[in-house]
Amino acid sequence: MSTWGGPVDVTLTGGRVVTPDGVLEQGWVSIRNGRIAAIGEGVAPDGPTTDVNGGWLVPGFVDIHCHGGGGEAFTSADPARVRKAANAHRRHGTTTLLASLVSRPIPELTDQVRALTELVQDNIIAGIHLEGPFLSAARCGAHDPAILCPPDRASLDKLLDAGNNTVRMITIAPELEHGVDAVRHLVANNVLAAIGHTDATEAQIRPAVEAGATVATHLFNGMRPLHHREPGPIGALLDDERVTVELICDLVHLHPTAVRLAARHAGMQRTVLVTDAIAAAGVGDGIYDVGGLEVRVVDGVPTLAGGASLAGSTLTMDTAFRNAVNSCGLTIQEAVHATSTRPAHLLGLNGETGELRAGLAADIVVLDADLKPREVMSRGAWVKD
Repeated sequence: MSTWGGPVDVTLTGGRVVTPDGVLEQGWVSIRNGRIAAIGEGVAPDGPTTDVNGGWLVPGFVDIHCHGGGGEAFTSADPARVRKAANAHRRHGTTTLLASLVSRPIPELTDQVRALTELVQDNIIAGIHLEGPFLSAARCGAHDPAILCPPDRASLDKLLDAGNNTVRMITIAPELEHGVDAVRHLVANNVLAAIGHTDATEAQIRPAVEAGATVATHLFNGMRPLHHREPGPIGALLDDERVTVELICDLVHLHPTAVRLAARHAGMQRTVLVTDAIAAAGVGDGIYDVGGLEVRVVDGVPTLAGGASLAGSTLTMDTAFRNAVNSCGLTIQEAVHATSTRPAHLLGLNGETGELRAGLAADIVVLDADLKPREVMSRGAWVKD
């Protein structure tokens, strides 16, 4: 991926600018030195301008759960292949993302974490999310059950040490041995503790939240189902004001009504849209390897070969945004909050990205009337193939 000569100093005019305070119908955004210098409505300041012709200006998307794209997975030790995966999503508006890794034996996972740390330092990815191996075999989905294990302190420390402060989130099934202690240990090390791939009852979820777990990994998916006499993880996590819920808004993992119900109950402060994308995102149907398991993608839907279990998605964040508005009933501002603002806050990046606000990085997506990306700007530079 290249850019048009690096960061540009320009004022984007003629757009509908979605700000934290509302929509500026005839808005403009001035970019200087890779950052947003000013935002306003009406007559733009003097200097170079680019007319976006009535497009929507929204902040760059922030994806906290993504396994790959463009034919490549974040499990690769080759930096060029990891960059290709990140760039595939950047073209669709994701200017900030966590590289998610699936369950593997601890030594192998440690090597994968270590290989990604340099790319965090180079700002290709914003950090690492470990989705396993500390998961329930009963709800493992597309994770190899033979690899799953309890989250003992020694294993956690090996992974955290390998990451050198780049591991930002780890998903755990809290009913496992050491599960709640693991949550406390992660929180003490400034790592987001997420609950997912769990067969826990509501009573088993509550202690993990009390210990500091604050994220529900793809709510509904990979979890004991909601039941009116046993709410399980879905009821416990959705109803707790301390927990942010991830929703895979591809209209395959979740029915639009489920998205709408969860988003309405959690509200803007607790709803995050994610892709859970695998290497097939942006590429197409075929056979892919996900954590050592064969995955077949047919009509854009990945499933484990020989079974019906969903194995991630082929979703990109622009499609998640569009689905949220067009199919699930979210407003544009709610979709912006779920795809940019809330995930940025969750990662502690709210002083850097996630909103169109003076002083933040110029991470901007120009959407057309159908909410499809026309242009993407990352750190003030136009993104192009």
